[in-house]
Amino acid sequence: MAESADRDANRALRTRFDEVYGQYQRLRSGLEELQSKLAELRVTERSDDGRVTAVVGARGELISVEVSPAVFHDRDARALSRKITETVLRASASATSATRELVARYLPPGSPSVEFLHTHDFGALLGRADTVLSRGD
Repeated sequence: MAESADRDANRALRTRFDEVYGQYQRLRSGLEELQSKLAELRVTERSDDGRVTAVVGARGELISVEVSPAVFHDRDARALSRKITETVLRASASATSATRELVARYLPPGSPSVEFLHTHDFGALLGRADTVLSRGD
């Protein structure tokens, strides 16, 4: 009887392992696609008056800034600087949102990694590891 119980337990464990391994394989293949999409991600924002255009990548890194020749008629360097800065910051914030949405499609719901992209809270990112370490698992 114990031998039958062991076989049943082993079968259940093997089934569960196969499920988890399948999830891992799907996640792993999805991450390669995610990396490619993140490398290609570009977000473009324009100033309210359309005279400044900023393009940023997935991490919010500035790729390009275009300034319409019309801004030079104003001859207000400070206003132009503010306009460029505001446009780049808006583009960077949009890139952060786009990156978070893209990553969320590839990771399990409630993933600490997705939460970290939203909050930038390392405690959330490392929370599961802290819990496991405190239990001694």
